[in-house]
Amino acid sequence: MEPSGPTTDRVPMMEEQQAETSPQPAQRTRALRMEPAVLKGLLEKMLLIRRFEEKAAELYSMGKIGGFCHLYIGQEAVGVGAISTLGPDDYIFASYREHGQALARGLDPGEVMAELCGKKSGVSKGKGGSMHLFDKRHGFLGGHAIVGGQIPLATGVAFAEKYLKKPSVTLCFFGEAAVNIGSFHESLNLAALWKLPVVYICENNRFGMGTPIERASALYDLSQKACAYNMARGCVDGMDVLAVREVVGEAVERARSQSAPTLIEARTYRFMGHSMSDPVHGHYRTKAEVEEHKRHDPIKLFTATLESLAVITPEEVEELDEKVHEAVEDAVAFSERSEEPEPLELRTDVYTP
Repeated sequence: MEPSGPTTDRVPMMEEQQAETSPQPAQRTRALRMEPAVLKGLLEKMLLIRRFEEKAAELYSMGKIGGFCHLYIGQEAVGVGAISTLGPDDYIFASYREHGQALARGLDPGEVMAELCGKKSGVSKGKGGSMHLFDKRHGFLGGHAIVGGQIPLATGVAFAEKYLKKPSVTLCFFGEAAVNIGSFHESLNLAALWKLPVVYICENNRFGMGTPIERASALYDLSQKACAYNMARGCVDGMDVLAVREVVGEAVERARSQSAPTLIEARTYRFMGHSMSDPVHGHYRTKAEVEEHKRHDPIKLFTATLESLAVITPEEVEELDEKVHEAVEDAVAFSERSEEPEPLELRTDVYTP
């Protein structure tokens, strides 16, 4: 049964698609309709996330980042494309793999790196770490470690904003493993029933920790779960930043103008392990599989598209990458200069009834 709301074309899992090493026609078509400055800005954000995460992996291996650390490498197009559609007064919720969304939203890289390293100058004062980035100044409301725990919270914020008659929209990112928990269904039901301005984005990266989606879900097209709640849905290639921007942009406009929710499934792939404690290939996927998916690297594909349209030259790409490298090194230097939190900080910012 088809939902009453708008849909997008079904997007196959990545291994079913023909590998692309040249510009994708659909991405070129979308790029032709956009300003060069906007396109370059999207590329810069994606590069920043990639280099930041690579540095985070290095610091983790050196023992400078403790606890869990989940990297966003391979999924940059989803966060950048989606968040580029938001205004300054909109809100974002994310899961524990949220470094990419935080940087895409404009959080200071130095403050984010300091948080990963547990420093007082971090966005959560060094007490949240990798999984609990939070910055009210940018409407970034976490970083949530409990699988799916952010979904009812995002629904609640959308309800509050509608109740207060504010025009803001709430984006909620989560992984495919979260769609089988109860609060996901409860939240979508309430969002549809109360017509809330919220966009749910399922980042389907194929594996809930080490479990393939085929072993965890009886439904192949996860966006169809919206049908049960008469909710608009979309399924998009999560390796194409402009496709994500287009589909999410339509959903954000629907939320803002009609106060109507949308469920979007972005099919993507993480190039790293589930976390830094998980080997890249682990026991649940092969090296050949990972390498095949890397042929769909969202940054390489987008760069090829922009170069083919003469929006940017290879030399400019190199300069942009150097700029991003410097920004990441500055973030590391800021973190290393920062102090550790005082022991008494354990008692601050703690809710007590």
